Amino acid sequence: MILASSSPVSWLLALAAAVAYAVPAAGAARLGAAAARNALLVAWVLHGAVLVWGLWGETPRFGFAPALSMTAWLVLTVYAVERQLFPQLQARWVLAALGAAAVVLALVFPGQPLHVAASAWLPLHLALGIACYGLFGAAVVHAWLMTRAERHIRQAEDPHSGIPLLTLERLTFRFVTAGFILLTATLLAGWLFGDTLYGRAWRWDHKAVFSLLSWLTFATLLVGRARFGWRGRSAVRVLYAGSALLLLAYVGSRFVLEVILGRSA
Repeated sequence: MILASSSPVSWLLALAAAVAYAVPAAGAARLGAAAARNALLVAWVLHGAVLVWGLWGETPRFGFAPALSMTAWLVLTVYAVERQLFPQLQARWVLAALGAAAVVLALVFPGQPLHVAASAWLPLHLALGIACYGLFGAAVVHAWLMTRAERHIRQAEDPHSGIPLLTLERLTFRFVTAGFILLTATLLAGWLFGDTLYGRAWRWDHKAVFSLLSWLTFATLLVGRARFGWRGRSAVRVLYAGSALLLLAYVGSRFVLEVILGRSA
């Protein structure tokens, strides 16, 4: 049973983080702004503790669910920073629900033990990949906010004093650009230094194919934005498609290996 791989400390930290996330997620309408913000901060700290324990605890583990958990934590970190610059940003309950789901998923599927004999450069390569996931995750959240703002404008609804549409669009593409740079670096590192990182040369498996397809999709989006002024729904659809391909590249491949086939990578 996969649950048996989680330590008691991981259980306690993860359950505490999930409960803390559930407070602003379920009670967003009843909580005051300060109470919801404090609850989300406590959840974010506990979530960080879960991640630290998972990587540096008794038996360090990594897999598709911890990768999603780290991505959610990074997206929440971006949100916390942006709230200082844009106090009108409205996404607290959605991100709290995302954080709770990610923590529980990582508790159920803690991943495979990390190999002690792995390359010293492997953590850097994994960090590049996770940072890339986090940036594209932030881009997807901003694209969703942008779509919501567009709908409010079309329906002449009160947008709850959210961030202006053009500002959301600019932020979205900044995250896409930063994520694309890290994705390029991650792919180049895997291609050029595969022997050092994983003990084998680059090979065209499902992860490599989906990663390259996502890279081509994001490159198309950025070129289309720069040359043809892509924006709005069309740009958001391409962003969602690229993000789905990137999700399939690592998370999807590891899910099949760990859950369906019951093997390590």
